[in-house]
Amino acid sequence: MDRFILGIKKGQSQRFDEKGSRVAVTTIETTPNYLLDIKLSEKNGYSALVVGYGEGKNISKPVLGLLKKAKVEKKLKYVQEFRFDPSILKVTEKEGKKSISFGDVSVEVGQELKPNQLFTLSDAIIVTATGKGKGFQGVVKRHHFKGGTKTHGQSDRQRAPGAIGSTTTPGRVYKGKRMAGRMGSETVTIKGLSVMETTETGLVLKGLVPGAIGGLVRVRRVS
Repeated sequence: MDRFILGIKKGQSQRFDEKGSRVAVTTIETTPNYLLDIKLSEKNGYSALVVGYGEGKNISKPVLGLLKKAKVEKKLKYVQEFRFDPSILKVTEKEGKKSISFGDVSVEVGQELKPNQLFTLSDAIIVTATGKGKGFQGVVKRHHFKGGTKTHGQSDRQRAPGAIGSTTTPGRVYKGKRMAGRMGSETVTIKGLSVMETTETGLVLKGLVPGAIGGLVRVRRVS
């Protein structure tokens, strides 16, 4: 991974690609994105970029301290880390200010990350987001169980889970047994996406991104 940015899912639509095929696309809004810190393995034990995105209220004091240190005036709502390989991305420090090079583009701590400077058309993309919550669901929807047959008077067994035990030995329900429960609201990573359009404020990705409209997404380019 050699390109990173945060954003929110703005919507889904469809477009025609260069071959004339109709494809699903997702619009990602990425403004404002700021590079807040660069962690190095010599000091922190690992190498990572600290990225902040989205203006908000009620910002915690640790985040306010991080923004003040990076000299970013905007109150950023989301702060997350992206780990990187120091052999791929070069980090330099001059007069106490760290910067990282994304190819020909160099970004200092405190500067804004713009998608049209980091990504190009047809870049392979991996997106991580939180999927939609679906509440408490039964085994047919949650685990794709077939359900029982509606025969011999079984009028209420179509969506039932069936037997869950294993007689007197061992006389208990095994851990991890697929049963009814809360579904969704899980972290989902989607591979195989690509960039169809880049602007100063966002990206248009070929493919569908998990989560609801307005949900936070992590966008990474495959090096």
